[in-house]
Amino acid sequence: MNRTLYTLLFHLGLPFIALRLWLRARKAPAYAQRIDERFARGLPPMQKGGIWVHAVSVGESIAAAPMIRALLTHYPQLPITITCMTPTGSERIQSMFVNEPRIQHCYLPYDFPWASGRFLDHIQPKIGVIMETELWPNHIHQCAKRGIPTVLANARLSERSARGYGKFAKLTRPMLAEMSLIAVQTETEAQRFRDLGARPECVTVTGSIKFDLTIDPQLLERAVQQRMEWQTTDRPVWIAASTHAGEDEVVLAAHREVLKTWSDALLILVPRHPERFNSVFELSQQQGFASVRRSTSAPVTPSTEVLVGDTMGELLFLYALADIAFVGGSLVPNGGHNLLEPAALDKPVLSGPHLFNFLEIAAMLRNAGALDEVSDAAGLATAVKRLIERPEQAKAMADAGLAVMKANQGALQRLLDGIARWLH
Repeated sequence: MNRTLYTLLFHLGLPFIALRLWLRARKAPAYAQRIDERFARGLPPMQKGGIWVHAVSVGESIAAAPMIRALLTHYPQLPITITCMTPTGSERIQSMFVNEPRIQHCYLPYDFPWASGRFLDHIQPKIGVIMETELWPNHIHQCAKRGIPTVLANARLSERSARGYGKFAKLTRPMLAEMSLIAVQTETEAQRFRDLGARPECVTVTGSIKFDLTIDPQLLERAVQQRMEWQTTDRPVWIAASTHAGEDEVVLAAHREVLKTWSDALLILVPRHPERFNSVFELSQQQGFASVRRSTSAPVTPSTEVLVGDTMGELLFLYALADIAFVGGSLVPNGGHNLLEPAALDKPVLSGPHLFNFLEIAAMLRNAGALDEVSDAAGLATAVKRLIERPEQAKAMADAGLAVMKANQGALQRLLDGIARWLH
């Protein structure tokens, strides 16, 4: 399949795109808003001639934040346009850069040539930086037509994804050949990009910029203060973050076991998607846990057993409140989420076995003794209880994770150096 056939099929799929938006809007009403932007119509007024950064959703937006802040510092005369595809990503972008006048934001239009062209003509960027592996053939081709260099930053490519791209070589090879720089996390992934048609001179291994996460000392101070206010300084507190459907029941069953030994333990349960906030809180209540919602600002009292983290933009703070961190999306075959956020906060890290989105990072943490993997409620409860009972073991795990973070930093500077070569 070449790009012409791909574009034709994309147009034929318009009714399905509309249906998908409608179905998503039933669960998350924000999907019914700003639809014009998805077709490059009704775009807000924007400064031209800056840097365009695309981060598809929340995870990529968080990963991109240090790079964006560095770009703001390095190029004080340039505006930065950040695009995404999801309402949660949009909300996160706007909350992270609410006081930065040079940041402008909209949804990335769907990958129609006319929509992509209209979007690029509207902002006229000097360069496009795409986070991780959000590859759209028409967007990349429209950039190439206009002489706009495109950079794939913090790029990942699993073996499974590479096989998928390989099935459409007539589409994939020209697309990758049009890219100016592919900054890849590992050499294994770099070779996959070369094998698929990327120009070898344009592929470079930078490492993962997720290692360059820096923690604001004020965040840590706020967390200490909050635990004092809640009188949880001496209570065991653990967090299950970024959970998906099917995981919350497992986490709550584990917490029930933990409470049998540590009756004052507090669980912070943070669903990954906001459309699940209500159902997870109701589940916690139905299962008999004394539960409060973070969004209501209700105080955590000595009788509170579960705090449901139903706010946006607070995940790092909620991690900072805990002694032990379980990272979700890993007990179900979702591929896991960012293990480095709790590691950067000096927390021992637990996860399920499904970590195919973070294989290299998981291996680094596991080999350093900073990550324990569990497969069910009993295993999770056992791991949490062990780390509560043996604070010296918890501290050793946490310190090992922090050491992995520090040993692998530098990817951000290597990426910025690569971008600088294309920004004249």
